[in-house]
Amino acid sequence: MHTTPALPACCTALDSHWPLPTVLADTVLLSTHFDPARLLGDDFERSAVPAPPSIQRSVAKRQAEFLAGRICARAALQQLEGLNIVPPIGEDRAPVWPAHICGSITHSTGRAAAIVANKQHWRGLGMDLENLLSHERAERLAGEILTPAEMQRMAAGSQEQLALRVTLTFSVKESLFKALYPIVQQRFYFEHAEVLEWTAAGQVRLRLLTDLSSEWRNGSELEAQFAVQDGQLLSLVSIQA
Repeated sequence: MHTTPALPACCTALDSHWPLPTVLADTVLLSTHFDPARLLGDDFERSAVPAPPSIQRSVAKRQAEFLAGRICARAALQQLEGLNIVPPIGEDRAPVWPAHICGSITHSTGRAAAIVANKQHWRGLGMDLENLLSHERAERLAGEILTPAEMQRMAAGSQEQLALRVTLTFSVKESLFKALYPIVQQRFYFEHAEVLEWTAAGQVRLRLLTDLSSEWRNGSELEAQFAVQDGQLLSLVSIQA
């Protein structure tokens, strides 16, 4: 039996509340709030989380969010299968999970979360947390994030929802990349997928606009979900086994 290392002062107790509309069976999702101002010099050591050189050289904010995300990931793996593992950073900057596990780590201002599952149940999980964009910033960034078809749909929709729509599109495409990249091993970008429709209840339908593998071809559709809380949007793309 593993004793759980101490939580650093910069992190709140881990929360197992499911924040999204549809609960996924056979997954563990844990989150925490963190405060970079409360990060102490020995927090990585006390928490038994190895700090890669790139993290050791970085500012307190980056250190705190990395630490918080890895603490969530380790606890989720522990809860799922009794594994005492902190996923290291791979060459592609993504977390390296045990071979039979899929998972995702995300963080934004003051909050971090991780979700894990056995690949028997889920082939891919991608989760992304974003601060809601302001209306002005959303207008400025829309052309970089949205496809021409998405821009048309946005223009036809409510201007009041513009910031939500752009934030959602950005976040869901990030989640899609995190879910699919480990499967296809091929990079793709914002223009290679589009949000077809979304509901206020938090359901999203996506379509690929490029061939990523013999299975994941141009036109493949996927489901996603999202929730907005405290000025942040959390999205999740899940691919069943």
